[in-house]
Amino acid sequence: MAIGSGLGAQIGIAPEVTYGTFVAPTKFIEFTKESIKQKKTTAQSAGLAAGRLVALSSRRVVTQREVQGSLEMEVTNKSMGLLLQALMGTTVTPVQQATTTAYLQTHVLADSAGKSLTIQRGVPMTTGTVADYSALGCKVTSAEFSCEVGGMLMSTWEVDGKTVDETQTLAAPSYPLMAPFHFGQMAVKVGSFGAEAALGGIRKVSVKIERGMAVDRFYAGASGLKAEPISNELVKITGSLEADFTASTLADLFNTDAATSLVWEFVGDVIEGAQNYTWRMALPAIHIDDEPPSVEGPEIVRTTFSFTGLYGGTNPNQIEYKSTDVTV
Repeated sequence: MAIGSGLGAQIGIAPEVTYGTFVAPTKFIEFTKESIKQKKTTAQSAGLAAGRLVALSSRRVVTQREVQGSLEMEVTNKSMGLLLQALMGTTVTPVQQATTTAYLQTHVLADSAGKSLTIQRGVPMTTGTVADYSALGCKVTSAEFSCEVGGMLMSTWEVDGKTVDETQTLAAPSYPLMAPFHFGQMAVKVGSFGAEAALGGIRKVSVKIERGMAVDRFYAGASGLKAEPISNELVKITGSLEADFTASTLADLFNTDAATSLVWEFVGDVIEGAQNYTWRMALPAIHIDDEPPSVEGPEIVRTTFSFTGLYGGTNPNQIEYKSTDVTV
């Protein structure tokens, strides 16, 4: 029997072959909070009958079902590939680094058609029984990453899904030994693409990638369930850099509105040889949106520069992930 509280909860994920068709979980992720739930749309008959004061229960119907919610977790040095692939869209095959046990995943931003997940939630009852709620057809519609002084690299994943299946067998979880990326491993670089230089004074970074999708594809003949969402907006990349005013680099970029390449990376422990666990986001063309800092008292001048990530025309927006995972 499991612990009858959130301590007994589990999340397992697997890539689907067909949108909305259950696949038993192959990876289990450590999470801090989740809210992935089924939503239903109901309709109630308003028919009048002589002397009836309350609508009939038998005349209430469920017309649509769908899944919405979010998943919050630390970004760890293993088992993140499936979520990154669902967010970024490219089908990724990890590449072995030389003859070491390190494998590099390069997630280039692309259309995410066909990238859906089964997310199996194990929710414990106080009795120790763990109820299965398998969310099918889960598309990652946005993800936000952030890290600040003294903290870990955190992530929040917004999910849209087709339905919840409660008839599946709850998979037995297994977790590899893994560690979170953290502030002590963080570096921020800006400059010309391929020649970015370390940026000083950075205290906090956050980046959000939003994928606009048509999530309302409900059609007749589908039992009130949606078809796979399709991209219907340009991808939005936004973020912020909180910094002490140690240099005018970001303020100057605001004034000129010139594009600069941003590399945000975490280099962790050694895997083997010269290969380290790594999480790296490369945004080749960001523009600073906020004005230069102002002095508000005797304290160190500190400000937050918001930015927008765009496409520079040559180099793609991407996330690199190096771990010992031989598969995504």
